[in-house]
This record gives sequence, C-alpha cells and structure tokens, in this order.
Amino acid sequence: MIRRKSAADLIRGGEPVSETISLDKSWKRLPMDSVEMTRVQNGLQVNGVDDSRAALVDPFGREISYLRVSVTDRCDFRCVYCMAEHMSFLPKADLLTLEELDRLCSAFVARGVRKLRLTGGEPLVRRGIMTLFATLSRHLASGALDELTLTTNGSQLAKYAGELSAHGVRRINVSLDTLDPDKFRAITRWGALPDVLAGIDAAQAAGLKIKINTVALKGVNEDELPRLVEWAHGRGMDLTLIEVMPLGEIGEGRLDQYLPLSLVRARLNERFTLEDLDYRTGGPARYVRVTETGGRLGFITPLTHNFCESCNRVRVTCTGTLYMCLGQEDAADLRKPLRASEGNDLLHAAIEEAIARKPKGHDFIIDRRHQRPALARHMSVTGG
Repeated sequence: MIRRKSAADLIRGGEPVSETISLDKSWKRLPMDSVEMTRVQNGLQVNGVDDSRAALVDPFGREISYLRVSVTDRCDFRCVYCMAEHMSFLPKADLLTLEELDRLCSAFVARGVRKLRLTGGEPLVRRGIMTLFATLSRHLASGALDELTLTTNGSQLAKYAGELSAHGVRRINVSLDTLDPDKFRAITRWGALPDVLAGIDAAQAAGLKIKINTVALKGVNEDELPRLVEWAHGRGMDLTLIEVMPLGEIGEGRLDQYLPLSLVRARLNERFTLEDLDYRTGGPARYVRVTETGGRLGFITPLTHNFCESCNRVRVTCTGTLYMCLGQEDAADLRKPLRASEGNDLLHAAIEEAIARKPKGHDFIIDRRHQRPALARHMSVTGG
C-alpha cells in the first residue's frame, strides 16, 4: 500500500489530498522486445541522476500536462472510420521497444506531464504490454503522475482488466459505436460484440471506471445514440460522442460518415434534459448531465466547434514521432535522440524544440470539393 498526494486539488486551488493506491508488486519481469528491462530506475532518475526538469509550455502559454502514446499501429479490428480493410503495417523494427517507450514517457513525466494515456492501434495486442504498465506505475507511486490510463476497443479486456487494475490504472476509455451485433461487425469489420461486452464486465468487476467513446456515424448509428446513452448510464459509465475526424484514406465516403454533433445534441435535447457541466477529465470533451439518467454525456467536436484554445496535449506515435497537434502534419522525431544516447539530454532538447512549434489550433475540414481527408495519415498511426 502506497500513499501519495494528488495534484488534482492543487489544480483547483485547494489543499492536496492524500490518496491511497495499491500496486501489485508480483508482476514478472518480461523481455521487452528482446531487451531486458535492466535500465529502468525508480522515480525520475536516469543513471542515478534526478531527471526532473522545467515544465513544457507552448508559445501560447499552454502547459503540456497530457501525453497520449501509441504503443502499436496494429489492431484486431478494422473500424471503417479508422483503418482501411487491408492495412499495411509498419515493420516491427521501426517501432519503439517497450524499454524505449518507458524512457520516453518518463522523460515527459519529468517535464510536468500528469496524465499518460496509452493508445494504438489496439494497445492490448502489443506483446508484453503489461510490463510497460507495470514499470510506468512507479510514477503513480512516486506522485509524479496523476493518472495512467488507456483507450481500448475492449476485445482484450477480459484477459487484462485485473492486471491493469493491479498496476494502478483506475479509469479507461472503451470505444463502442453500437449495441447491435450485426452493425458492430459491419463497423469493425472483424470484431465480435460479445467479446467487448465481456471485457466491459471484467473491467467493472476489477473496479475500473469506464467511459464509452462512440463515433457518431451518419446513417449508421445515429438512431441508436439515445439507447447508448441509457445503456451506458444504466451501467454507471460516462458516454462521450465524437465527430468523425478527416484522417486517412479509408476506402469509405468520408462525407457519408460525417454527422455534426450540433445536430446530434439538438436531437438528444428533444428526448432528454441536458444540463451543461463544468467537468473536465483533461481531454477535449465538454460534458452535460442527462437529468433523466443522472449520467454524464460528453461531446468531442473537432469540426463544428474545435477545442484548441485549452489544448494541453501532445501525441507520440509507436515509432517515436511527436505530433504537437492532431490536425497538423508538423512533427518531431524522438526515436533518433532516444537511440543516439543512453542519457536524456538529446531527447529533452528535441522535445523542447518541438513544443516551441506547437500551433495555436488545427485545420480540420471535410473537403467536399476534392473528396479527400484533411490529413493523409490514419488515426491508427497517430494514436486514438
């Protein structure tokens, strides 16, 4: 049993609150993609030297406190808004090893990142992924990190929910766009709804809080959204609706998929009473309380109303490419400095230079004239 102080109340201006978390110390030390985990030190030390450094602040005064890291570009689904059905994946040699991912994440924690989310692809299909959660959990124990979490399609949760909880994960996002088994298969191409529902059951049994992420798809699930609200809230889960993002050639008509959440909210408002909330999780969602269910409903609207003014996030791909903005192509290579030296000076210099270029906002549009995405890269490459 470890006691640490939470930064949440400091952010709100109050006194720090002591929080008790339990971390399972029984995890096995596994090979990290053929690299044994011998370099991981406690806390923020590298080669015995404290690696804590100044916080990262972009040119617009926004402090970077939230890092999303893709651990793989592979997935066991092929969702129509995320991937082409026949994807070409990266050679495994191009991916960061789990040891390198730990070192990279730890460097950002040393610069003030308080929330760390692992994504994919599907993060739980990455071999040895529980070892990475186990090593990163030391930052929870030290108090350097407030939250370690992930976004998952839920297919592997029945297998890993207990271990995630043991490694300090308290809250997860599960992507789920429909409760209709046939429609689920059509959207995911390869997925099976019963596997995901079993994973949600296992996660709740392990004590994990769940937020359901649902992409609003025109002509596909728009008539099902009220039912999803009632289902999620009936199980004590928040639900967040997301607009389709114009990323990647996916072999589907992007215009046919796009459904503005302004329209969705207006329709939901005819059925439910929606009360605006000043509730934040560190991400871009804006929340309302649904009076009839008592649950929270979030809206992520990159096209109809962007959320750039308060952006505290950056993303790193599984190859170590840092994107300062999801909706811009400018990026920085962090793999090269990671592999150039056992120390972190080159890595920190590359991070600092990149954050100095973080733009004020993104340029997402649905290109109706040329029928093409705003950016060529797939969401699975950047990290969901």
